[in-house]
Amino acid sequence: MQRFLVGGAVRDRLLGQPVGDRDWVVVGSTPEAMIRAGYLPVGKDFPVFLHPQTKEEHALARTERKTAPGYHGFVFHAAPDVTLDQDLARRDFTINAIAEDEDGSLTDPFGGVADVQARVLRHVSPAFAEDPVRILRAARFLARFAPLGFTVAPETLALMRDMVAAGEVDHLVPERVWQELKRALEMPRPSAAIALLRECGALARLLPEVDALYGVPQRPEYHPEVDTGIHVQMVLDMAARLAPGDALVGFCALTHDLGKALTPADKLPRHVGHEHSGVRPLRAVCARYKLPSEYAAVAEICCREHLNVHRLAELRPETVHELLSRCDAFRKPERVRQLALVCEADSRGRLGREEADYPSARLLPKLHEAAAAVSAGHAVAQGLSGPAVGDWLRKARIEAIRSAKAELL
Repeated sequence: MQRFLVGGAVRDRLLGQPVGDRDWVVVGSTPEAMIRAGYLPVGKDFPVFLHPQTKEEHALARTERKTAPGYHGFVFHAAPDVTLDQDLARRDFTINAIAEDEDGSLTDPFGGVADVQARVLRHVSPAFAEDPVRILRAARFLARFAPLGFTVAPETLALMRDMVAAGEVDHLVPERVWQELKRALEMPRPSAAIALLRECGALARLLPEVDALYGVPQRPEYHPEVDTGIHVQMVLDMAARLAPGDALVGFCALTHDLGKALTPADKLPRHVGHEHSGVRPLRAVCARYKLPSEYAAVAEICCREHLNVHRLAELRPETVHELLSRCDAFRKPERVRQLALVCEADSRGRLGREEADYPSARLLPKLHEAAAAVSAGHAVAQGLSGPAVGDWLRKARIEAIRSAKAELL
């Protein structure tokens, strides 16, 4: 029995990145032998075990064979005669197909070390085309590693296009699409994921509402980048900069302008009412991928309210109170921070505006804080009850907003 460190731990060490989970492959063993050695079995589809001390995952070397469409359609074979090279051959990218033995020596049958050095994401073998999840993984890896200079090998991009044309992505289950998209939105450059999905044709199949934004013009005096799809990419990356690792903020950034794809051609490049027309396609995305309810709710708030936040300083105190109430901000105050972040990303996600100040990001939390400091308890203390409490509370909060605005502006 031999064990080898594989996958991300080896790749990240070679990249000089922090190493997270360490996964091992075991060659020359059987499930029975692993259990006798004290390993704890956890795998359902194929033999995976936890080390008795470190609890790190150890998987038996295996091969796999495609038997049906989609990413579930595989038969796995694990046996003592499966070699390390055979196990590495089933992996997705060459940079993930490097193994390290316990004395630090590398096994690299597919040139992964060279691709790490060249910053290239390249598929290991034609078997890549058998698993459509790998298209999503390519997008996620590019979102993570694009800041390091990584690009996708031309032959890998061509293979991804062939997979989309063959309908492979149509077999992806919604939960898996969202799982990979969410992880991409947590990465430093999520725009790279969206751009790659579009380049291979997968975006039009998975997120047609986002794909439809490309080529839609905006007014150049407000959006020098003009193209709405490019604007959304810029907003995504600004959101990742302002709220690193926050997939909820990232999803709101991705979907805040969906209404611009629905603007009639004779109205372009103006987009009057896009903040309202974008709600319907946003709900379609959330339903398709069964998103958590809070993602759907906050994304709809950001879609509907982002123009109001942009002109927050001009709004009457009554209008600000209505905005906060629509957001349910007095029960869920975290939504104020999320909305402010998305709106700042929208404002600064424009060509030449990346370093511009965005006062609304500071003003919105301050006005909410002033209003939230007034509670129903204050009304009850004055002897009010029933509907009178709500009336008093609304008026008192509006006055608190008015005073805060006068002090801050």
